[in-house]
Amino acid sequence: MGSVAEEQSLIEQVLIQEELKLYAEDGSVDIKGNPPLKDRTGNWKACPFILGNECCERLAYYGIAINLITYLTTKLHQGNVSAARNVTTWQGTCYITPLIGAVLADAYLGRYWTIACFSSIYFLGMSALTLSATVPYLKPADCVGDSCPSPTTAQNITFFLGLYLIALATGGIKPCVATFGADQFDDSDSSERVRKSSFFNWFYFCINIGSFGSSGLVLVQENIGWGLGFGIPTIFMGLAIICFFFGTPLYRFQKPRGSPITRICQVLVASFRKIYLEVPEDTTLLYETETQNLSYAVVQSRILEHTDDYKYLDKAAVISAQEANSGDILSPWSLCTVTQVEELKILIRMFPIWASGILFSSLHAQVSTMFVQQGRAMNCNIGSFKIPPATLGVFDCITVLVWVPLYNRFNVPLAKLITRNDNGFTVLQRIGIGLVISVFSIVSAAIVEKVRLGVVETGTAVSLTVLWQVPQIFILGAAEVFYCIGQLEFFYGQSPESMRSLCCALGLLTYAFGSYLSSLLLTVVTYLTTLDGGDGWITDDLNEGHLDYFFWLLAGLSILNAVVYVFSAVNYKQKKTL
Repeated sequence: MGSVAEEQSLIEQVLIQEELKLYAEDGSVDIKGNPPLKDRTGNWKACPFILGNECCERLAYYGIAINLITYLTTKLHQGNVSAARNVTTWQGTCYITPLIGAVLADAYLGRYWTIACFSSIYFLGMSALTLSATVPYLKPADCVGDSCPSPTTAQNITFFLGLYLIALATGGIKPCVATFGADQFDDSDSSERVRKSSFFNWFYFCINIGSFGSSGLVLVQENIGWGLGFGIPTIFMGLAIICFFFGTPLYRFQKPRGSPITRICQVLVASFRKIYLEVPEDTTLLYETETQNLSYAVVQSRILEHTDDYKYLDKAAVISAQEANSGDILSPWSLCTVTQVEELKILIRMFPIWASGILFSSLHAQVSTMFVQQGRAMNCNIGSFKIPPATLGVFDCITVLVWVPLYNRFNVPLAKLITRNDNGFTVLQRIGIGLVISVFSIVSAAIVEKVRLGVVETGTAVSLTVLWQVPQIFILGAAEVFYCIGQLEFFYGQSPESMRSLCCALGLLTYAFGSYLSSLLLTVVTYLTTLDGGDGWITDDLNEGHLDYFFWLLAGLSILNAVVYVFSAVNYKQKKTL
């Protein structure tokens, strides 16, 4: 009888294990709050709705951003410097607000509701922008001859209110969509883990599909009207919202785990409170969460191995005599786990790598600012057809759309022969290559501007064709494939699991600081080069300035940035889990 009972018990255990395999084991839940069935939720069944949302949202965003400087100069009648400063400041704000979205998603709302709420704000901002270019009372007056009336207060308020509602809304979407897509794959399932890697490739591909589609909107804006040119992106933002909600029954949801900002502050406060305690030589005596009741997959992904650098922070995990003798639940503001301490150490180690992206982003900001202005000073006619300079940014998208699918097929096998690395290049090598390639882009822009000014000085009736800009944009697109995807992979792979939204937001923050740096450089260069009463490097009429000097300045800073990055990458210490 005993053997029969044991056999029956064994069969029951096997059946239970088989039943558990039907559900995701990463702690996610379905829309009803239950463990999600693998064959009914998540995976590639849910991802088309997320990718469709991203594609439409990016088309809406770039439909505004790619030609914004032209609207500011031709409709709001701003000068080149003022318009470029406004564009880069707005772009910077779009990439700094993700910090707000990341904290809200991780600590309170979760990624799904953060995306849903901020998408609604996004649509309101797009609608306000469309009204500012359509309603006669809100629409700026056109120039009459050389007389260009300034926009009224109501016109400025409506336009910039819509613009900065969009900037706020992107903060809730950018750090959450990619990570929400990754949430659809169970890390404890090896086959789903492989598909997750593929998701990031297609996610970046969809970003550039949206950007590529927005190039046609420039033709609408400049040849048909700005009301329709802003209205179409508004419609696509509505489609993005509908597409996202349609996938709701198929999604897997990760519950908020608490604010990563709070976890960081707890380590800082606890280490300061224990400033006089010594860190034991035996690091196993430091405080850590008990792992015997946790699954192997959770331990592997969430429990971090102790490292020896930044020892001062280890004081936060030192168990004092009073804490050892106390039977009460210990406050996280006085005692933190080793994993918590290591999370902060990881962020500190990431800083030099992160900082290298600021100047790269400044270069990329030129595509929608000074590259456009440079193009407007060139011959934009090809036969009877006039090319809006802002549409040349399409070559950046084309480069990415071609290189992303071909990278694994050709670059990786060739790189393997040299590096002996299964991925071809390491993530840090890939980022470094992108930085080096970007230098050649801005050097190309400087040379083109030098040649253009030379043609102007000769008094030739036909100025340099705008197609001379194609190489500089094409090269920058190639740099983007290496740098941007490498950066995305770096922040996802090196960040602690509890801080992936925050680290994604930090990666986006480089674009914010890059845009702000571009604005600062424009302001400082304009000030310093006009001290003697001259026109300066950057003038409203570029034929009387020296935009090439500004591009050479960016090239010099980029070379210095690449050198600092190489030093930081060589000394970078990789994340380690138990």
